[in-house]
Amino acid sequence: MSKEKVVLAYSGGLDTSVILKWLIEQDYEVIAFIADVGQKENYDEAKEKALKIGASKVYIEDLKEEFVTDYIFPAMKANAVYENRYLQGTAIARPLIAKAQIEIAIKEGAQYVSHGATGKGNDQVRFELGYAALAPDIKVIAPWKIQSFLDHFKGRSDMLAYAEKHDIPVTATLKKPYSEDENLLHISHEAGILEDPSAVCAEDVYSWTTSPQHAPNEIETVELTFTAGAPTALTYADGTTVTQPLALFNALNDLGAKHGIGRVDMVENRFVGIKSRGVYETPGGTILHHALRDLEGLTLDREVLKVRDMFSGKVAELIYYGFWFSPEMEVVSSAINKATENLTGTVTLQLYKGTAYPVARSSAYSLYNEDLSSMDIEGGFDQKDSAGFININAVRLKTNTLLKNTTAKKDIKNAA
Repeated sequence: MSKEKVVLAYSGGLDTSVILKWLIEQDYEVIAFIADVGQKENYDEAKEKALKIGASKVYIEDLKEEFVTDYIFPAMKANAVYENRYLQGTAIARPLIAKAQIEIAIKEGAQYVSHGATGKGNDQVRFELGYAALAPDIKVIAPWKIQSFLDHFKGRSDMLAYAEKHDIPVTATLKKPYSEDENLLHISHEAGILEDPSAVCAEDVYSWTTSPQHAPNEIETVELTFTAGAPTALTYADGTTVTQPLALFNALNDLGAKHGIGRVDMVENRFVGIKSRGVYETPGGTILHHALRDLEGLTLDREVLKVRDMFSGKVAELIYYGFWFSPEMEVVSSAINKATENLTGTVTLQLYKGTAYPVARSSAYSLYNEDLSSMDIEGGFDQKDSAGFININAVRLKTNTLLKNTTAKKDIKNAA
């Protein structure tokens, strides 16, 4: 009788290597799936390791291009910043990984999918909501929520002992100071020495970005061109231009890392109700974010931008909470696409010691009227009209003040 199949989201690290072996011991045929979303990984080594542990097959899927065009760029266009600070490097990658994992499960006829996310974090929700939306009948094995697994592995030392017993090669040690998640958009640093929010993050925690203190002393000027909110060209000062999406984003990461751009140290609210501290490096994404926000000022109508911003907070929440594949995401995405259809043009930025500073912008869809804005040209704007405009807007202010004064007089009279 054939064994039931499970597709495991496999990273090659300690947790998923232990889970791979543990699933085999539970009498499953395990197919390992490695998602290449831009993390620096030796994929051949990871594949060899998974096969050595006992995986029946190993899939390595290159998802980088799709990650950039279908996930990172739309999130940036939507201004989907969680709690006004986090550009969501981890969260944006999860629905893509879940989608590819489900596709493999369908191809292999697997009854189960599995992941190594813990029961305290956000990723368990993101993965499992993604599975449910894409394959409602798929069954999920989440070891960190299974009592027999928890009984066996009470801590990191138990996992290391299990790995040693089963001859599973690992690079993790009990002295590892923090955990990291890396992809094209960011690298995050959490746990360990960072669990104390009052402790200053040591410089050696950062692994992507140059310290702003040691970044180049010269300003570097670049131009970013957008079409309907998606970056279509990066032009350097020497005229060199990059247009292919993945190459463009990689170039932005290199620029941002070089100039110390994109560091965030924050305490955030996890979906499960726990506060956590995260230290993030998002160099290319931060440059994109500043350029897009600047271009909005030139090309988007004031009231349209207000409405788009109302949706931005919702999109940020949906991404963070794991509802990328949801009907409400389809609705807000349609609204954002409509609102940003004229978000087209070029922004000039100066990169310098941790900052990406827009200094000029132009667009064929510009709503900026130089004559109307000029202090020297009347330009069809009758300044005398402003008197009535101010008087109308002052009515409610005067009414409120008169009411307060009348109430105060009554209080004084009653007190006497």
